[in-house]
Amino acid sequence: MNQANTVILDNEAVQALIDPAHHKHRRLLATIEAVATRNLRRAGSVRLLVPTTVRVEAGWDRQARGSAVINQLRVGDVALDSAAADLAARVRTELGVSIADSHVAVVLGTEPGPHAVVTSDAEDIRRIAGMVGVLPAIVKV
Repeated sequence: MNQANTVILDNEAVQALIDPAHHKHRRLLATIEAVATRNLRRAGSVRLLVPTTVRVEAGWDRQARGSAVINQLRVGDVALDSAAADLAARVRTELGVSIADSHVAVVLGTEPGPHAVVTSDAEDIRRIAGMVGVLPAIVKV
């Protein structure tokens, strides 16, 4: 994978990280660790981010008892302000993707890159990334 300063978690990635019984939990923890380690060497720093709408869709309540593992990863939230909500609405209307995927597009278009997206839906990520003019590395869940 190319260097990434910003790693964005999509819905299934969050679901797998918050549920130790999820069949992809251990593999995803190892993937996140490998991505962060590899990119830290190249980029100097790596930020793990989650759009807040992805958190809602995945059911991640940071206060919940079961969130201890994912909270230790120090994943930062990216909220929608007015301008970001307008961009997300345009992406959703034009491409017909979910609200969460529209928010991922906003993060790709506004956060410093290079980017990687950890997702189970590579095709939608390619479509939304194209709309905001970004070419992220896609890490399959």
